[in-house]
Amino acid sequence: MIEVRQAGACDLVMDPGRPGLGALGVPAGGAADPAAFVAANRLVGNDPAAAGLEIVLAGPVLAFPAGAVVALVGARFDAVRSSGAPVAWNETVVLAPGETLRLGRAIAGARCWLAVRGGVAVAPVLGSRSTFLPGGWGGLAGRALRAGDRLPLGPAAGEIRLLRGRETAAAPGTPLRVIAGPQIAGFDDAGLLAFFGGTFRVDPASDRRGLRLPGPRVRHAQPELPSQGVLPGAIQVPPDGRPIVLGWDGPVTGGYPVIATVVGADLTRLAQLRPGDALRFASVAVETARALAAQDTWQIEALG
Repeated sequence: MIEVRQAGACDLVMDPGRPGLGALGVPAGGAADPAAFVAANRLVGNDPAAAGLEIVLAGPVLAFPAGAVVALVGARFDAVRSSGAPVAWNETVVLAPGETLRLGRAIAGARCWLAVRGGVAVAPVLGSRSTFLPGGWGGLAGRALRAGDRLPLGPAAGEIRLLRGRETAAAPGTPLRVIAGPQIAGFDDAGLLAFFGGTFRVDPASDRRGLRLPGPRVRHAQPELPSQGVLPGAIQVPPDGRPIVLGWDGPVTGGYPVIATVVGADLTRLAQLRPGDALRFASVAVETARALAAQDTWQIEALG
């Protein structure tokens, strides 16, 4: 059992999501960095699909009355145990009965993921325990966690192994790599120069549905089109010329031109963008995007 003593800015129950339901209008959703989420589960001996928590910008205070085996991965937060000792990151952590975890603000980046041995055992909806905020379902009553919430845990199996994870991450400040979108031919030279040569910033109104990007205006000859299928990472350009990078809970269809799509290997970087962060884009070939997606970004090894 996990008891929420104090809620963070946005703490959500998450698992790998609901792939394959786009025809029903349901986005895949799930953890914003699937590789980090799976690594967290590996560190506590869970099945990769076990549910955990996605924590954004400022974290909660969580109590573990019966103790727990946990792991925190992703952006580093100010995090301490009941004793005031700092919590190790990217490795297995054993909590005694009655201990608490207090997560403050993110030191850098925006999101971290907490895995707990046994997994968070809320009822699945459409085959997943992930929270879908726009629809108000999944997770715990379809909402972010609140003080007083109690989260059940599933049964743990096998021996506890103390492990450490190591992530291979892109250098800070490097452009997000993209491949050309289906409507790129409709942008003139000025539009392409604004998109690939400009610097954009993450609007505070951004959320899991999409990242709004104030910056240079990117113009298209036909700003509204018949609806087409879209996926997370697709970069739409609405009539105001301000691009929107579709997020994990974004729509499955859209009627704005798609100038480019963020490559799979860089979708994880979207999860760590904070309001006000600057970003740029760089084009790569489809073959390069496939090669990047095939690379393993996490290594797990024994502690000691």
